[in-house]
Formats: sequence, C-alpha cells, structure tokens
Amino acid sequence: MKIRPFAYALIFIALLTYGLHLARVNSAGVANFQTRQVQEIDPEVTVEIPTGATGSAIAKILFDAGIVKSSQAYFRTAVADIRSQKVAPGAHRLTLRISSQQALDQLLDSARLANMVTIFEGEWKSEVTSSLISYGFSKSEIKTAFSSIKLPKGFKNAEGLLFPALYSFPSGTSAKEAVGLIVARFDNEPVAQEILTANGKYSPLQLLTIASIVQSEGDNADFAKISRVIRNRLEIGMPLQMDSTVHYIKGVRGQIFLSTTSTLITSPYNTYKNYGLPPGPIGNPGALAMTAALHPAKGDWLYFITVAPGDTRFTRSDSEFVTWKFLYEKNRRAGAFK
Repeated sequence: MKIRPFAYALIFIALLTYGLHLARVNSAGVANFQTRQVQEIDPEVTVEIPTGATGSAIAKILFDAGIVKSSQAYFRTAVADIRSQKVAPGAHRLTLRISSQQALDQLLDSARLANMVTIFEGEWKSEVTSSLISYGFSKSEIKTAFSSIKLPKGFKNAEGLLFPALYSFPSGTSAKEAVGLIVARFDNEPVAQEILTANGKYSPLQLLTIASIVQSEGDNADFAKISRVIRNRLEIGMPLQMDSTVHYIKGVRGQIFLSTTSTLITSPYNTYKNYGLPPGPIGNPGALAMTAALHPAKGDWLYFITVAPGDTRFTRSDSEFVTWKFLYEKNRRAGAFK
C-alpha cells in the first residue's frame, strides 16, 4: 500500500508528541529523584561541648540544638554506654534530628571534631608545638604555656608528658589551658601514674625516657623486648647506641640509615658517645611503650635489628648481630625499606 505524504505527516506528529511526553516524564522523574536526594541529606550543626560537661549538660546542649528529640533519652543512652565518658570537649559537627544513640556515636567520631589537634605516639615536643601553632596559637603563647606547667620532680621540660591522643578544645580556649589539658590527659593515664609514682631502680624520669626510646625504636609487638635490651645494656655498662636518640638531636624523621658522622655529634642525647640514658625523654610515648618500660620481657638480649619490614630480630651474640646487620644492609640497598 502506498502511504501518502499527508499520512507521513500524521505519523511524524504522533512520534514527536510521544517523544515529548517521554521527555517530560523522564525530566520529571529525574527532577523528583534529585529533589528526594536533597531532602534526604539532613542538615548539620556545630555544637560546643565544654570541658568537664556532665551527661545531663550534654543532653541539654543536644536538645537545645535540635539534634535529639529528648534530653532525657540522650541522658539514659549516655548512662547505659560507658563510652560516653570519652566524649571530648570542643566543637562537634552533628546531624539534626537523629536518635540519642546516633548522637552519641557522632560525638565519639573524631572525624566530626572541628579544629582538632592530633598528637601521635612518639612525637617530639617541637612537633606538638607546630600543631598548636597550626591550630591558631602564637609561639609566644605556647612558650608561656609550657613554662607554666608544674613539672614532676626531676623533669626539666614537658617532653614526654604530652600524651598522644586527639584533642579538640572549646572555643576561646587559651594556649595555657590547651597545654594544661594535654598534660592533664597524661596525668590521668593509669600507666603514667604508675611511672610517676615508681620507687625502684629507675626514677620516673628514667622510666619515661626508656619508654620514649622504646616508642621510637620499634613496633608495638617488640616494645617489651626492646625495653629489656635497654635494661640489659644499662646493667652491664654498655652504651645504648640507639639511632633514635641521634635522630632526636638532628630533628629528622624516617631516616633508617645512620652515618658514622652522625654518631659523633656532641650532645648529652647521643647514646653513641655517652654511656647511660639521655638526660630526658626523646619524645612523647604512648601507653603501650610506657607499659613496656615498666614491664620488660624476660631475655638476655643485647642487640636487636630490623633486617626487613616486619622482621626484627633479638640476640645476645655479637657475631649473630653482625651477620644480621649484613642482611639488613643488603635489604636496604635493594630498596626493602622504601
């Protein structure tokens, strides 16, 4: 059958109308989906949790900000969950209109802390100072804050007393208050109290110095063994010869190989040139390193060396250590430590 031009025109109009209808449906569908997506993203607010705030005080803050429907519900959740005691003071970014349990979970989420200062295990006081400067305090404010600290007997400065953790300070916190909170966190750590009240062969300052070396020299799994090596060397009058003490003097990180020239640096912290412990900590150790300083493993080791990542070996034999050192050099040249 032959289709006339008029019929072609009708078919074209029909197809065009159908296509426009589909386009409108698709456009509306996409628009509605996008609208739903926007509506499903709940708004967030930032709330300030003051230092020392009680569970009931936090509950009221959350309720007043529109985060939870009931302050009583949050308070009951906090009482039932021991983690609520770890809610940090400072600015927290929370979602509006959530359950009490979700509110607590968000309060404990470090990623939601605003203006956070992080002190890593083994960090030097100088590095902590840099973090506080980045936070917004001036050098002079921080210097004054550190000078105002009441130090334990025998300590010359705050090195070793700045406990590694995440810190978020309430708005308006001064440098003195911030440093005070960091040191207070150390004082409240049970193992730190065990060190500060120690009354044995090693003084609190010496134990914390050992902990700082342990922290800098190895992995968690080897801490207790490294602590034993340090004690064994001290007890026979053998120099510690710890690379980490020279790195501390030079202010360098991530350098595995230590040159002979570096071991000749004149400094009381250079354990290659001086016998015994350095005059103080070479960083701020965490709880595991402090525990290892107090409770070293049992063993007669005098040497240890990491021959490859994850492979740290301990021995009392000088010849075995030399053999392992050759293996370490071989692996280092092959790029194993990159």
